[in-house]
Amino acid sequence: MSEEARNRDILEKKAIELDFSLFGVADIAGIREKFHLDDKTVFRFDRAISLGKRLLDSILDDITDKPTKLYFHHYRQLNFFLDRQAFSLSSYIQELGFQAMPIPASQVLDWKKHIGHVSHKHVGELAGLGWIGRNNLLINPDLGARFRLVTILTDMSLEPDQPLSFGCGDCRACLPTCPAQAIKDTQEEFDHMACYDKLEEFRRAGIVGQHICGVCVKACPGPK
Repeated sequence: MSEEARNRDILEKKAIELDFSLFGVADIAGIREKFHLDDKTVFRFDRAISLGKRLLDSILDDITDKPTKLYFHHYRQLNFFLDRQAFSLSSYIQELGFQAMPIPASQVLDWKKHIGHVSHKHVGELAGLGWIGRNNLLINPDLGARFRLVTILTDMSLEPDQPLSFGCGDCRACLPTCPAQAIKDTQEEFDHMACYDKLEEFRRAGIVGQHICGVCVKACPGPK
């Protein structure tokens, strides 16, 4: 076994101990210029660890055509879990003698453009955790869209995973459920502004305190 493969195996076992549902490694050399981090920071790292945690079906089941306050609370608690456990794994990597930078699960720099320091879903896509679906979310073969992600940048030598091909097939379950009608037949046609406007409507109505929805997340439990 190569050093890269051995290191990956060590970290995956640690991630399982930390109760993550998903683990993958991405080669980010081709996308790190798109990160919203300064060059001095981003070019220290050529690998990213993508980690996911499954959402609770019981919370999603209560969603109809808009988010619920329970979902909002669940969303925040899950982000807290992701950030805490990513910090723990990053500390573990540092103890092994390498650098690691956890990127917050939900720290948004521009809500309207939905920009963060790093696109967790695109890192997850490169890490082989899924594909970008018609709903513009990362879709996992087992969990569908019912999970959230966090990313760790690192200089640790790690064997990268390979991206998956588009796997939604003929499924269009998310299209009729979208309250903004933002989801179209292809991912490229996804209407970002229609989605944002609906999220802002939910926020202004006091339903939730952030730009979140959850309707298309519920509609995608994964391929059957």
